[in-house]
Amino acid sequence: MSQEAKQSRTFSIGGEFTVDRIGFGAMRLTGQPGNFGPYAEWEEGKKLLKRAFDLGVQFFDSAYAYGPEWADKLLADALHPYPDGIFVATKGGVDKPAPGQIVVDGSPKTLLTQVETALRNLKTDCIDLFQLHRVDPQVPLEESVGALDLARCEGKIRFIGLSNVNQGELDKALSVTSIATVQNRYNQAERDEDAMVDYTNEKGIAYLPWGPLGAQPMESGANLPAKESLGWLLGHSPNIIVIPGTTSTSHLEENVSAWDFA
Repeated sequence: MSQEAKQSRTFSIGGEFTVDRIGFGAMRLTGQPGNFGPYAEWEEGKKLLKRAFDLGVQFFDSAYAYGPEWADKLLADALHPYPDGIFVATKGGVDKPAPGQIVVDGSPKTLLTQVETALRNLKTDCIDLFQLHRVDPQVPLEESVGALDLARCEGKIRFIGLSNVNQGELDKALSVTSIATVQNRYNQAERDEDAMVDYTNEKGIAYLPWGPLGAQPMESGANLPAKESLGWLLGHSPNIIVIPGTTSTSHLEENVSAWDFA
């Protein structure tokens, strides 16, 4: 366990916005199957998100593809007007026209359109963090990141992040603008990303492990024990912010207690 990680219950995103390192992932708060459509228990979803904030969660992770759009809308319905300390992240560059159908589009036009959509859905004039959900092999990464940097310069995005990237792609993005977060699959049983965790830590970039309990995006259930696995991640590196998702208040409370195992 890293002593630095054990002592650091918070992380400063972009060196500017400090959040508790236990966050919440909103992907599950959408329709089923396939995370498609609105969450069936909308009011219960709102209560869950409010409970998360009451328990000290500050970082809420969403994406255009979750629903699509519905997770962003639920976050806003539950938490807007946003209290001080809340940090809302979303993503773009991926659409989901049907359950299980993924369309990657990192063109500047699509990304800028999705930024505008996210601003409306989240009921804000500036998105705390907008991440490129996946690299589009048909679009130079510099163009995708450049579009997000344009939105940042216009005051529509506070920080830019990347998801599902390797170190070479991160370096390429860093040649265009500052990058605040990397969100890749990583957990105690799947450790191909060890080097990326170290690399982002060296650069002061937050690392957001998706699938922290070994769950698959389109399936329910997880392979790893919650508190122990989240505690391992928190203790592994001081730049890791865990974002477990759940639809259960009891699971939420269990997740938030993971510091006891760090």
